Amino acid sequence: MLGPVILAASRSDRMRRLISAAPVTKQVVDRFIPGETVSDIVPIIKDLTGKGLQLTMDVVGEDITTPAQAEGARDAYLALIDHLKELELGEKVEMSVKLSMFGQALEGGHELALANVRPVVEAAAAIGTTVTLDAEDHTTLDSMFAIHEELRKDHPGTGCVIQAYLFRTEADAKRLAEAGSRVRLVKGAYKEPAEVAYQQKHEIDKAYVRILKTLMEGEGYPMIGSHDPRLISIAQELAHKAGRKLDEYEFQMLYGIRGDEHLRLAAEGHRMRVYTAYGTDWYGYFMRRLAEKPANLRFFLRSMVSKG
Repeated sequence: MLGPVILAASRSDRMRRLISAAPVTKQVVDRFIPGETVSDIVPIIKDLTGKGLQLTMDVVGEDITTPAQAEGARDAYLALIDHLKELELGEKVEMSVKLSMFGQALEGGHELALANVRPVVEAAAAIGTTVTLDAEDHTTLDSMFAIHEELRKDHPGTGCVIQAYLFRTEADAKRLAEAGSRVRLVKGAYKEPAEVAYQQKHEIDKAYVRILKTLMEGEGYPMIGSHDPRLISIAQELAHKAGRKLDEYEFQMLYGIRGDEHLRLAAEGHRMRVYTAYGTDWYGYFMRRLAEKPANLRFFLRSMVSKG
């Protein structure tokens, strides 16, 4: 079981020093997390939007254990919004937030997370953009959906993420596929028990298509979060069958993965949004992504070999 080993490494100061000091590590991390500060990321934003792409920005952070840290996460997003205001890019650059960063797991976490994320959503709306609430493990989702519903009362463009591998998601999709909603569909990357989630890839893929069909046939705005060429092709077919125009849905992919495909879809007239993470806590973010889905470790190791 690689997951627990990787998580242990993520908490080890010695491993942090060793991995951070290796030149090849920085090369690989930079491929996926292109900066630590807002100043680092502004040239990336200008470059990608100049190529016809859109972005969703994630300020990385892990292990929020105090209300002060949660407020720090809020302030980091507010600082990002201040910089985006100067760029005048509007909805071309939105934000993705994990409510765990805003204190969701702390005592009184639901109310704390709502109180911290609300000013971020309000500030985003003031510059013409919006926020999407990322999905985390299944135990957090009822709280996330409740916060999403509350935020949409004043800011209906607030988006949320649903995960195809969870049994509950087909019902969630039917509820969310309403006029004005923005829903990002991903396969899911957390290790979930068999009692709540599909475990086999073919089952997850089938669920993804069923859920995407529900979203495409609904009245909301689907956001297809996938790098899978087959699912991208199916999404285009479902959009066509549902009579959707190119500006009535979008594709989303991670920064550093399938960059040529980002440009190809944008050149065809699709809305293509690049999920771009940045921040100083790249080590914790990087290691936890590996722990969530240890198969990613092979991908990153191959990347290290190709970059070395």
